[in-house]
Amino acid sequence: MTAPPDDLLRRILTTTRVVAIVGLSPDPVRPSHYVGRYLQLRGMRILPVNPGQAGGTILGERVWRDLAEIPAQAQVDMVDIFRRSDQVLPIVQAALDHLPALRTVWMQIGVENPEAAALARARGVQVVMNRCPKIEYQRLMGELRMGGFATGIISSRRG
Repeated sequence: MTAPPDDLLRRILTTTRVVAIVGLSPDPVRPSHYVGRYLQLRGMRILPVNPGQAGGTILGERVWRDLAEIPAQAQVDMVDIFRRSDQVLPIVQAALDHLPALRTVWMQIGVENPEAAALARARGVQVVMNRCPKIEYQRLMGELRMGGFATGIISSRRG
C-alpha cells in the first residue's frame, strides 16, 4: 500500500466538518476517545457510533447504534473506523448506502481493507488506510514536536 500524499491528507483534514467515528469509546484513555476529542477541538463535529453506548452521549454528542441511524441532514463527510480490518467492509458499505455527503473513509492505524477501499473509491470516495487523523493533522499542521508531544515541554520533574 502506498502512503497517501501529504497534499491529499492536508486537504481532507482542512475541509472535513463532520466525522462519524465508528468505535468511539466513552473511556477517555482509549485512542478513539482522544482522537475524537482532538478533532472536536479542531472544529470538527464528532458523531459517535458505538452499539454498546447507543442513546447515550460521548463528547457531548448523541451516540448512534450504527451509521444507518445517522440522519442524512447530519452531512457526515468522513467516517473514521476504529475496528479490526475484517470488520471494515460492512461499515464502508453502510457508509456508502446511508451517508450521502460522504467524501472520505479513514481507517485507523493497523486497519486496512483493500476490498472496502476499492468499493469506496469506485463510488468516488477518498480512502486513507493505516493512518491516524490526529497524528496526521499534528504532523501536517506543525503541531507535532520532538517525541510526539505537542506541549513543547517534556519533563519528569515534579512541579
